[in-house]
Amino acid sequence: MKKILTLMATLVIAVSLSMPAFAQEAQDAPAEAAPQSAPAQKQAKKKHAKKKKASKKSKKQQKKQADEGASQ
Repeated sequence: MKKILTLMATLVIAVSLSMPAFAQEAQDAPAEAAPQSAPAQKQAKKKHAKKKKASKKSKKQQKKQADEGASQ
């Protein structure tokens, strides 16, 4: 009986000491999991659209340069 109580006490201590580690992981999680307010969502969409346009332009320029290089 004493061995079971010792084992149970050890498990309780181990679990109680590991709880802060799990709580810390949840705080470090990305903010994407949290819902955003409407203005924040609009702003995020604008930033994404700008990045998308910029990447399309750079891809077009790279393709154009590659075509010019191949024709020479």
